[in-house]
Order: sequence, then structure tokens, then C-alpha cells
Amino acid sequence: MTKLIGYIGTYTKGESKGVYSFTLDTEASKLGDVKAVAELDNPTYVTVSNDNKTLYAVLKEDNEGGVASYTINTQTGELSKVNSQVIDGASPCHVSVDSENRQVVTANYHKGTIESYLVDEDGTVNPAVSNMEHTGKGPHERQEKPHTHFSGFTPDEKYVIAVDLGIDKVITYKNESGKLEEAHSLLVKAGSGPRHITFHPNGKFAYVMTELSNEVITLSYNAETGIFTELQYIPTIPADFTENSQGSAIHISSDGRFVYAGNRGHNSIAVFSVNQDNGELAFVEYTSTEGNWPRDFVLDPSENFIVASNQESSNLVLFSRDSETGKLTLIQSDVSVPDPVCVKFLNV
Repeated sequence: MTKLIGYIGTYTKGESKGVYSFTLDTEASKLGDVKAVAELDNPTYVTVSNDNKTLYAVLKEDNEGGVASYTINTQTGELSKVNSQVIDGASPCHVSVDSENRQVVTANYHKGTIESYLVDEDGTVNPAVSNMEHTGKGPHERQEKPHTHFSGFTPDEKYVIAVDLGIDKVITYKNESGKLEEAHSLLVKAGSGPRHITFHPNGKFAYVMTELSNEVITLSYNAETGIFTELQYIPTIPADFTENSQGSAIHISSDGRFVYAGNRGHNSIAVFSVNQDNGELAFVEYTSTEGNWPRDFVLDPSENFIVASNQESSNLVLFSRDSETGKLTLIQSDVSVPDPVCVKFLNV
């Protein structure tokens, strides 16, 4: 199949209608066919189940926020709403689904919480079974209270991980039939503002992108206990870059050889190679995202391409990726999408 279908979560404060789909023609190396496929408020983050049957989006409904579920037409990319679950307060900023499409977890930046929902076979999301509220603050002016930015599953799905920018913590939760219980928390460097985490495919290492200090933290991970240990801090922007920059997304290639980190302000993706013995990173290069405020990016299923989303300049950018060097080469930067945040592909 040469045409891959992807989805874009957006902010709807401007022209955006909600969730958009697009295609990547891998033979022609071209993005296209951008169209709105679900109308809802602020579906900034979306995720797709492993079996491609269901897409989950965070959403805002009046003074409530939560998660919406959609059935995916894998031929056309069209979405049909199944249902949504919302609770009082601001909407979440992140959503993940487990490999069996049975549990969804959301992270709420404004409330400093993570929620866990069980899912029926048809993709129906049930009311939340856990709502974990964080406490504390950090030294930075944006750390006046907890700000959870990520929630997702460990590789074996035994634990759920929350990353909290406001309190400089990576928190491990035991996960029993959707019910969460704190097992361990790692306090990282004060004021670093951890935002997102990605696991090495070997399950022994993990990489955290910090928003406030613009670094990647390399961690070792004990799959038995759920305990993380710090190994390394490495900057994602040049030392002489003094303008405002904030870390965004972090992703790793499926062979575990390269880590990619987004920089909003420096407007780049930093590329790192991975030492397979100790997990540590070495800087390879910066690549401009050809736009403003790269909020997210994604490796396509072949991993020959990366698609990045520039939120403030409202454009998608296509790069080819060299699997031997990890380096990116610009192909296309003129694909217009209003206020894009997150990018995801259907699984192949």
C-alpha cells in the first residue's frame, strides 16, 4: 500500500473544525488529501488503537472535558462517533490506549490529574474508574501547581506512567483492571518541566523530553518494580540559543537506534543516536521544521519518513529519514492544516 492514512489533532480556537485526516503517498513522497473528519472542540491529542478500529480524541464540551471514541473506516479514513465521557473542568491534553483496546488513559495539564477508562469491544468508553490527582509545585513560574502532560503504558502494560511538568515528576502507577495505584515516583531536576516519555524497544531505557529546560533525560527502567533511575541529561537546543524555546514531542525509532525531540521556538527536531549498551544519547543534528512551534511529529509505519506539525504556522512538514544515520531531509512543507497539535498514522 503506497497511500498511508494519518490523523491530526488540532486546537479549534481559529479555523479548525476538529480532527483532520491526511494521506502520505510513500511512492510519490507526498502529503495530501487533508480533510476534516470529526467536528469537536479542541481535540488536541488523538491516538489510534493497535487494530485500527478506534480513534480516541481528547475533547472539550462546555465546562467539561474528557475523551471521545470514533470508529475508523480504514479504506477512506472517515470517522464515526461511538461515544464520549466527560467530567467537570478543563479538557485533557493527552490520551493513550493499551494494545488490546480495552483501556484508555488521559492526562490533564490544567487539573494535574490522570484518568483511566475501561473500553468495551465496540470502542464505547465507560465512565472513569480512576482519577489520580497530583500535588506539589516546582521552582519555575509555570510550576505553581501540578501540570500532568502525558499518561501512557509501560511496554508490558503492567504500569501506567504519568509525566508531570508542574512538579518535575515521572510517576509509576500499578494498573489493576484499569484501577491505578501509585507505585513509585521519580523526582527529576528542579525546574526542568518533564513533558513526554518514550520507551526504548528493549524496555530497559526510557527518554523524557523536558519542556522548560529543553533537555532529554535518559532513564534506566526496571520492568519488575516500575522504578526509573536517571542516567543522563542532554540538551536539545544549541547552548548559544537564548530566545524562548520549549521542548515538545519525543519519539524513538522501532530499532531503538535514534531518538527525535521537538523544539518549539528553536523550531527544530533534534536527532540523537542511542548507545545500545548503556542507553545514553549522542547528538547527531538539528533539522529545521520549516515553520513555527513544532508541537508534534510522527514516524510513518515504514519509518522512512517523519511528518511534523507546526502549530503557529499551521503547516505539516514531510521529511525523509535515513535509517542508517538517523538524519532527516526536507521534502515538503506547504501542507496547510489549521492549528495542528498531534499527528498519528494508522498502523500497517
